[in-house]
Amino acid sequence: MNCPKCGTSLPDNARFCFACGNATVAMASPPPPPAAPTPPSSSGGSGAPESLNCPKCGAPLHPVFGEMVISCDYCGASVTLGGAGWKQISKHSMLAPKVTSADQALAIVHPYLDVGFMHRNAFEESKIVEQKLSFVPFWVVPVSATTNYVYTDVAVAAGGTAASVGAAVLLGSALGGRRGGFTPIPIFMGSPVNSSRQDTIVGTYDYPVVAVMGMSAYQPKNYEFGLTERSFFDKKMVPAGAPILNGDLGEEAAQHSARSFVTQLQAEEAHKRHRMVSQLSCQCEVSEAELLHVPIWYFLLDRKGAKAMILVDAHGGRVIQTVG
Repeated sequence: MNCPKCGTSLPDNARFCFACGNATVAMASPPPPPAAPTPPSSSGGSGAPESLNCPKCGAPLHPVFGEMVISCDYCGASVTLGGAGWKQISKHSMLAPKVTSADQALAIVHPYLDVGFMHRNAFEESKIVEQKLSFVPFWVVPVSATTNYVYTDVAVAAGGTAASVGAAVLLGSALGGRRGGFTPIPIFMGSPVNSSRQDTIVGTYDYPVVAVMGMSAYQPKNYEFGLTERSFFDKKMVPAGAPILNGDLGEEAAQHSARSFVTQLQAEEAHKRHRMVSQLSCQCEVSEAELLHVPIWYFLLDRKGAKAMILVDAHGGRVIQTVG
């Protein structure tokens, strides 16, 4: 069928034109609710639904076995597959690429590799084995975290010990009649010095969790995407030839991962502030996640037989520091 307004060719069951947004003839009467997908085929061997239509435009979706997060090839709407079928993701956004060529991305990689004397000429001595631009899905999970911890105040502990030793020296001198030959034994005078202290770290995060389990190497550690510049997903903003990846990690699993990552970040922050941390407890609250497609340049480099993977945020123009 064709759009009655602009003439764009559309799937037969499309409800809206993905080019101009005009309602099709089928929208003259209120549309019925989207039908649930057909259960997985027992004979096909793939485990994917035999038929599944986009809940926004009605175009057919073709999930690959194992995928849970699927973006429509026609309108860009996204759905997540659950045990009972699909659920539309209302918060599906994207970051537009600003670094659109491999040469621009490599110009960012160059100084990143050559930092420090030991890494001089690392970029020049490396061979590019693979390079590509992809739109990678991330679950952006809002997390509020409060970490309470106990640490030892080294200055207080050292001061208390020094005072005790000093008192013992004076006492030893008095008992020995200042004749020497007396070995002072530290005697703690009065109440012992308590060098334990408590502190709290409070933080809020929009933590990105990569939605593809096989891409754990893409997982940012402590990296913030430019979320203030994100927009609703629009396939027209995707450069020709750049694949839009689907995901196989559900929202609930992403929330669990975000909680773990934020707990680790706060624990590391506590140890940065104080070396001798003895007790630590973190409470995290997570909220509904948002699906964000991020343009990422992937480079696999070979330097004298040693492989290195470098990821560049094609929106923010920075190298992404990953977990591990």
